[in-house]
Amino acid sequence: MQIVVTGAAGFIGCNLIRRLNADGFANLILVDDFTEKKNPNLEGLSFTQKINRDNFIEWITENSEEVSFVFHLGARTDTSEFNFRVLDSLNLSYSKSLWEVCTVKQIPLLYASSAATYGFGENSFSDDEALIGDLKPLNPYGLSKQLFDMYVLEQKQRPPFWCGLKFFNVYGPYEFHKGRMSSVVLSAYRQIKETDKVKLFKSHHPDFKDGEQLRDFIYVDDVVDVCMYWFANSERLTANGIYNLGTGIARTFNDLVRAIFASLQITPQIEYIDTPIDIRDKYQYFTEARMEKLRSVGYSTEFLPLEEGVKRYVDFLRNGE
Repeated sequence: MQIVVTGAAGFIGCNLIRRLNADGFANLILVDDFTEKKNPNLEGLSFTQKINRDNFIEWITENSEEVSFVFHLGARTDTSEFNFRVLDSLNLSYSKSLWEVCTVKQIPLLYASSAATYGFGENSFSDDEALIGDLKPLNPYGLSKQLFDMYVLEQKQRPPFWCGLKFFNVYGPYEFHKGRMSSVVLSAYRQIKETDKVKLFKSHHPDFKDGEQLRDFIYVDDVVDVCMYWFANSERLTANGIYNLGTGIARTFNDLVRAIFASLQITPQIEYIDTPIDIRDKYQYFTEARMEKLRSVGYSTEFLPLEEGVKRYVDFLRNGE
């Protein structure tokens, strides 16, 4: 039986494939647009077939009996994309089509949602499904993820197992292709290598000092571990639902960049610059995943502390750049 990974050449997708390979799974169907800038992420990996995302829904409809599980990680993740038609096509409508196939053909499905659905967090960062309809995303990307979560919860017919994971701020290896959408860790690392200092946004909120804005940063290996837990857990059929995936501990941007400086053994130099006017009114000052729900269904592995995750990533970057 074959395992499908959409978004296979992307950041989280290729890290998941590495883990699947390490655990002995090579009978993999990779789905993506396979642009040149992402293809290096697949070097050295074992898989059965690559399918362009435009042809995948037709392929899985015709070959569903060969598929044992779908990891649906593919999406347009650019938070500055304001053409909702693009996001509707690649995120919402595409995901609905895959959901329908997995429902009819009875294929287990795990899909990527996003913490972007929470907006400012005024309705808390709880993954209680009764609260999902009240969330207020700040951008069209977050809205596309929100609408698919709501669609899923409205369906009476579902795959034999399904799970949505709301990824918080994921960082780690193999995100070179993401450009301005890459993690702050990669951006800050490159700034330090070039200038010996880091620029962070000033705070324009009276409750937060400069650089003290808070995010829930999670290392990509922890995200992959949770995906593999759902894949390998024989009891998962009783735990369908939408779950947060962060560490549950918010840390400041100052903490983050100081960890990078420490990993490079460089004295911290931080410059604070104005947050651009065009994003200032949509800027999140705090995100922190409520993780009780995932813990309640048996996931007990501890998440990497920020300093350890940053050191692992910096070591990778130093070896690769």
